[in-house]
Amino acid sequence: MFRPKELYIGLRYTRAKRRSGFVSFIAMISMLGIALGVAALIVVLSVMNGFGKELRERTLGMTAHATISGYNGYLTDWQSLQKKASLHLQILDSAPFTQAEAMLSNSSRVSGAIIRGILPDEEPRVSEIADKMVSGTLNQLKSGEYGIILGRELANALGVYEGDKISVITPQANVTPVGVMPRLRRFTVTGVFEAGMHQFDRSMALIHMHDAQKLFSLGEQVNGLRLKFDDMFNARQITYELQQQIGDDYWIKDWSNMNSNLFKALKTEKVVMFIILLLIVAVAAFNIISTLVMTVTDKQADIAILRTIGMTPGSLMVIFIIQGMIIGLIGTILGVAAGVPIALNVNEIVTTVEMFFNTKFLPADVYYISEIRADVHFKDVVVYSVSAFFLSIVATIYPAWRAAKVQPADALRYE
Repeated sequence: MFRPKELYIGLRYTRAKRRSGFVSFIAMISMLGIALGVAALIVVLSVMNGFGKELRERTLGMTAHATISGYNGYLTDWQSLQKKASLHLQILDSAPFTQAEAMLSNSSRVSGAIIRGILPDEEPRVSEIADKMVSGTLNQLKSGEYGIILGRELANALGVYEGDKISVITPQANVTPVGVMPRLRRFTVTGVFEAGMHQFDRSMALIHMHDAQKLFSLGEQVNGLRLKFDDMFNARQITYELQQQIGDDYWIKDWSNMNSNLFKALKTEKVVMFIILLLIVAVAAFNIISTLVMTVTDKQADIAILRTIGMTPGSLMVIFIIQGMIIGLIGTILGVAAGVPIALNVNEIVTTVEMFFNTKFLPADVYYISEIRADVHFKDVVVYSVSAFFLSIVATIYPAWRAAKVQPADALRYE
């Protein structure tokens, strides 16, 4: 524990003096460097948290917490499997689906797409697609009427609107008297959705499941069941329990497995970014070393006098550790005070800058998320602050040790 005299002297050395104005200037630069590093840590890593959260929510809004399928990619008696899955207490709901690739054509415009067959009454139980509609509704998909709902960017690429007709060309072929012909069906655009993710808005189309079964010659089969859990973060445990419940004849994949590479990459990138940004704080900590070394040199006579009146080397070390701690503490507080408000308002700040420079930092056709949002975690702010403060304390050890090694006779010889 610091005693009053060490604390008093350490605080006094921190204040600017006429003779040591340059040293105090370096100390101020050190404080600002630490503040900048802490603010950068909070803002950048909070934005990465927000990016991961948005990506997870938008992905799960269009997919599902887990899917069940047969090992051949199809389910025949999906109704009985749906009843078995509903017995698990943590499964809130389920819905069947079919999914296949096809070509969409409107006059001279052609685009590939993933065609997902759904039951309009059951799909909202496992996804948020009904809330993403910008034109039309899911209920406009009726069996036998061959209606189709397109992602917004896909509709723009094809140049179609609600009520227009497009051709869907499947990989399967029909054998006709004139030869093998691709299977083609005319669909009416009944709606447009916008998920907010380019990969869905540009390449996803929804049709009624019964129409999909006819289009892709599936008969009564579906590609799988989509599940919704009460706790998506417990998906791995729930899927393991469900696998034991329904047997090994089915293949279950949860959302973390289906997007494992993406979310692992985000986690790794966050760790690497934390280390890189912490180097900014380390540079500021080197400034603390410079500040304290110059202070020790400037105060050699004072140190010698303190030694001659009985102050121990340990107490001298404490004085300079206190000085470095004050620099680190003030810098850390300033960094938190600046970083948290910036992180909380980063979307408005970025929007203003984009408008001023007439540019777009995150084009939707390049990035998964086209908006910058931050998710500030109190625990993360504490970790960043403690890390910066710890580096500040470590930076004081060498200068404090040098001060403790000053010999009174040598220091006062030329005074």
